[in-house]
Amino acid sequence: MNILIFGGEGQLGCELVQQSQIFGHAAKAPLETQANIIDINEVKHTIDAYRPSLVINSAAYTAVDKAETEKKIAFAVNKTGAGNIARCCALAHIPLIHISTDYVFDGQKGSPYLETDPISPVGIYGRSKAEGEAEVRSRLNMHIIIRTSWLYGVHGHNFVKTILKLARENEFIQVVADQHGSPTSALDLAEAILIICGQIENRRTIDWGTYHYCGQGITTWYEFAEAILELSRLKSTIKTLRVKPISTAEYPTNATRPQFSALDCRRITHYFGINPKPWQESLKRVIEKIYSSADEA
Repeated sequence: MNILIFGGEGQLGCELVQQSQIFGHAAKAPLETQANIIDINEVKHTIDAYRPSLVINSAAYTAVDKAETEKKIAFAVNKTGAGNIARCCALAHIPLIHISTDYVFDGQKGSPYLETDPISPVGIYGRSKAEGEAEVRSRLNMHIIIRTSWLYGVHGHNFVKTILKLARENEFIQVVADQHGSPTSALDLAEAILIICGQIENRRTIDWGTYHYCGQGITTWYEFAEAILELSRLKSTIKTLRVKPISTAEYPTNATRPQFSALDCRRITHYFGINPKPWQESLKRVIEKIYSSADEA
């Protein structure tokens, strides 16, 4: 299958490009400077030029705190950009896989969110992604929206690489311990997306719509950080001696974050046979890749 990836320079996009050949797909990912998704003419030109069988949109504005003061650009990328891609896919009769987030929920449910649960984002980032989802649904029938959570990986900026950097520089670090969610490896998510691509290519019928995918298991940012450091100590000497758990109130940020944003992934398992791995197992895999890679944190 010929796949066009918007956002190929991001942490998920890099994995999609690298893994696509393993899954038997030919993927192309133009640079952001060559395919600005905010400009619908550029999107149309890119799709017309590449003539893909399927499009993946992993491009997003993901600076959660900066979004509170950069509302215009957040909505331009996450809403308008998503809508532009969906419109152009509709014109070309091409299916779209669009990546969204757990931050479309307010975090008050207290148990893993289903795809059918009402959304109620508490910040600009979550709102912009929620409206991007709505754009995709309204403009293209042949779509798969995948909501994910706490994404990290070898490439780009993410929580794992931030903790590794802090661990090399500080004897003590503080991490929020009252927000719950499910860490998701970008490599795992890329593999899940590419499995779905194969099924779209080979199945007669597809259950289009919204799906959840995240690492198996629920943890806190504090427990996640502890696990990162435990694995890191097996690979390298780090400075950090102790991680102190703190409350959200003790770590004020511009954006409000959901207190509980774990996702229920049974639907993606039921329809596509995809079983998320335990987040601890996936973290070990990523830590090993970081330390064996030239792209170390």
